[in-house]
This record gives sequence, structure tokens and C-alpha cells, in this order.
Amino acid sequence: MLSGKNILLGITGGIAAYKTTFLVRLLIKAGAKVKIVMTQSASSFVSPLTLSTLSKNPVLMDFVNKKDGSLSWNNHVEMGLWADLMLIAPATANTLSKMANGTCDNLLLATYLSAKCPVYFAPAMDLDMYQHPSTKASLEKLQSFGNVMIPAESGELASGLSGEGRMAEPENIMAFLQNHLATGLPLSGKKVLVTAGPTHEALDPVRFLGNQSSGTMGFALAKRAAELGAQVVLISGPTNLSLEEHNIEVIRVTTAEEMYGAVHQYYETVDIAISAAAVADYKPKNVAKQKIKKQPEDDMKLELVRTKDILLSMGEKKQKQYLVGFALETENELENAKTKLERKHLDAIVMNSLQDAGAGFGATTNKITFIDKNLIVKAFEVKTKAEVASDIWKEIISRIHA
Repeated sequence: MLSGKNILLGITGGIAAYKTTFLVRLLIKAGAKVKIVMTQSASSFVSPLTLSTLSKNPVLMDFVNKKDGSLSWNNHVEMGLWADLMLIAPATANTLSKMANGTCDNLLLATYLSAKCPVYFAPAMDLDMYQHPSTKASLEKLQSFGNVMIPAESGELASGLSGEGRMAEPENIMAFLQNHLATGLPLSGKKVLVTAGPTHEALDPVRFLGNQSSGTMGFALAKRAAELGAQVVLISGPTNLSLEEHNIEVIRVTTAEEMYGAVHQYYETVDIAISAAAVADYKPKNVAKQKIKKQPEDDMKLELVRTKDILLSMGEKKQKQYLVGFALETENELENAKTKLERKHLDAIVMNSLQDAGAGFGATTNKITFIDKNLIVKAFEVKTKAEVASDIWKEIISRIHA
């Protein structure tokens, strides 16, 4: 939700300002670009230098900069236009009152009054101040303007008292922003399961049977689903990839048997499932307990047995789920994909061919054909896997919302 967004953080003079160092780090980690404007009193609680270092941007406090004998203007209008959202945290009773009544006596307030983006604020004060009728009036008035309040939490306060009024913890502010931004997105409220990567089937303690899948396509599908508002479970075989979005739970597995178990742990609860993993169809019948030694003259004969068909089991147990499979083909591509679609009781299948340049394992691109259960076929050009993931989700969303 926050990746790539421009976030303007306003910091006012309350003891909770020290928490903004953690908040800035979380915003940056989520992929946001952060600029900070703070009041003079806030600088008594948290260092502008620290915040500038963390955000990688200058921290602004005054309307006018005095540097090397020259003067420059900090343009509050420009900052307000730059931001995709403005977050004021902590928001003291004093600042809340000024925001509610249009008082403009510092750079932060001038920026707030100029902002055309959504504004979020996280109140922070002692419990009696938080409960005071004037504070309640400010909170109600600000929300009537369309500003979004991140409710204060209960706990130990700087005064030594315990009660409601402390600023929400940085992790909770992040979760609030993510959830609020997800509202209204096409997959908001949906649970999604994605499988990704290969499986490794052990031959002995050091060798395995596997394939060349990198997991990139599955990870791109999971990331895009999260961006569209879904809660995502990503079950991945061995890969070097990672995702840290708050609404993606990554489950790591190695074998087809482990992936089967993980899939069916979550499958009943999801709305949409995409099986993008390249699961091994066979595994060694017997796994050696010690490393198999090479014999001077003998060839090794390997006996294989079938692994569990994860996608078929999902199709057979399907209830409410919209189920999508993948088919990587080398010949008779459309016919084979349609056969798999029907045999495994899928709602749609994504077909790609190793005959197509830019498709297949290891590439940063892919070329797909989307086929739904009505055998409507839609072919796409070669695109990056992130773009392919977006195309796949557009096709799924158009059908589940039809």
C-alpha cells in the first residue's frame, strides 16, 4: 500500500515525538519516500539531524532558510502538492486546535492548510487533555473536514498516569495506514493463496531432483495481490526471493509433500488460489541416508514415484475458491492447457510455452495466454513478470466481480 508513495510527516512538540525515528524507518522499509516538517518545539524531543539521516531528506522547520549568508523560502504549497498523504504524528492538543480553527503560525500548519492529499493524524497527550471537551471538539471538527484520525492508545503516559491518550505505536500506525489505504481496492477483504518456486526432492543428504523455477512469477503475483488489497499467503519452495509487505505471510517449504500440507492448511479459508509453483511430478522412491558414492564402473538406476498432485487436490476440494493453475508447455500448448484446465477442475489456467522467446524459467519476462473455464482465450505479448502479474489479476478480478 505504501510502496512508492510520497509521505509528508509532520511532527509536533510532544514526548511521543521520539517514536517518529522508528516510524520513519518503517515507512522507508515499506518503500515510501518520506519528507519531514516539524515544529520548533518538536526539535526539543527528537533531533532533526537524526530524522534527516533516516529519511534522506532535509527536515524543515522554518518558513525561511538562512544558510551561508543567503536566504531561501521553504515552499509549503510545493510540499503539500508533493505528498500523496500527510501524516501528523504526534498531534498535540495545541496543534489539533490550530488545525481545527485554521491558525497558521508555523510551517507545519501552513503545509497542512495547503495539502490537497489525504491527511492522517495521531493524537498524543495526557488522558485529561485527551478527554477535555475542547480536544474532543477539535477531533470531531477535523474528522468532519475529511481528515482521518489514528486513535490514541491506552497505557502508561509521560505524566506517570495510565490511561487513554498515548500516541499509537509506530507498528500500529503503519497497520492503520495500510488497512485504510486498502479500503475500496478490488481485492480488499479477499484472502489469496499463491504457490511459487520449485520443489526439491531429496536423493541423498546432498543431492535432490528439482527444476529451474526461480519463483519470480509467483512472488510477483503475491505482491500484486497485496497491492490490490488482499491478505495473501505465499507458499514458496526454495528460492532466494523475499517479500516483507505486512499483508503477505510467506510460508517456506522444500518438498512437494510439504507444499501439499501447507496448501491444505490454508486452502479452505481463501477466496482465490493461484498455483504458480513448479512442483516436481516425481520423487525418488528411496532416499539414501548417506551420500551416494560414485561407483567406478556401475551406472546408477533411480526408481521414482509420483508426488501428490497438489493442484488436482485443490480442484477436487474446491468450494467457494476461484482456482487458477499454470501450464508450462513445449508442444500442443493450447490443447494441453485446456485439457489440464478441465481435468483439474480449474476456473482458469495461465499457459506459457518454452517455444516463445522471453517465456519460461529464469527469465525476467514472460509471455502468457489466459484461458478461463468457458474456454475464452486471451493472449498477451512478452512483458516483465510484474506486468504479467498485473494482467493476470485484471483477468481474475473481471471474472470474480462479473
